[in-house]
Amino acid sequence: MKVQFKRIGLAVAFSPTSQALLTEACRWTSLHRAELVLVHVGPRTPAAEEQMRQLVGTVSITPTILWREGNPVKEILGFCKSENIDLLVAGALKKENLLQNYIGTVARKIMRKADCSILMIQNPSVESKLVQNIVVNAEDSPFVEQAIEVACAIGEWRKTQWIHITRELKLLGLALAANEQCTEDEYHESMQGMVREEVDEVEKMLGHIPHQHVKINIKMLSGKSGFELALFAERKKADLLVVGAPERRFSLLDRIFPHDLEYIFANMPCDLLVVNPKKKKHG
Repeated sequence: MKVQFKRIGLAVAFSPTSQALLTEACRWTSLHRAELVLVHVGPRTPAAEEQMRQLVGTVSITPTILWREGNPVKEILGFCKSENIDLLVAGALKKENLLQNYIGTVARKIMRKADCSILMIQNPSVESKLVQNIVVNAEDSPFVEQAIEVACAIGEWRKTQWIHITRELKLLGLALAANEQCTEDEYHESMQGMVREEVDEVEKMLGHIPHQHVKINIKMLSGKSGFELALFAERKKADLLVVGAPERRFSLLDRIFPHDLEYIFANMPCDLLVVNPKKKKHG
């Protein structure tokens, strides 16, 4: 399944980062030859219209502009659905404080509920930034292959040095092997076999995905995947972390004991792209 971002959305809040976020959204719009749709949640006053006019005047793309009033989360989610948005671009904090972790920010609530892909940008910039290292999580999502596909496409576009694809080494299997009173050589052979199986799974997916001009590193991680994934992205000085969206809605238990995606969002090591291609067809 080829992921397509045909309609890209951006919620404009007239914040100090609005121009940079708009510029970032325009880059993605140009890359995918997409349509750009802006929405402002707030009163449509003459002053707000003038701010929007000045903001849009800083870019070469002419977007569609929509105005809504009401709860920001509800209105932005409604905007994504009604406008058939494929990719929503949003700003994000590098690390949330305890109060924000408890209450939840607008962006975090949107990430939890949106039925489209979301790009969270930590430090949006008017100037184009290098994307030298991309980390892709190849776990815990029905959209793993699509996440790898998008990462490879971005790598081609941004002339990325490395794409690091991570898989979780199943510690339960190793523990069972150790408990079977096997020798040390047999244990290591079992571990190497598990690693080989995981690498083979990734290589099988790569066989369907163009990646001729990017270097791929397949890395096995162990431990709590969200925590280890964030640490690995930090170690590799990743510019972008790509993950597939989870299959189900976050439950109450996920909010008490954070889901891996929520952990990553609260402790973002870099920009985050959540790939969610479960969209109705464009007509």
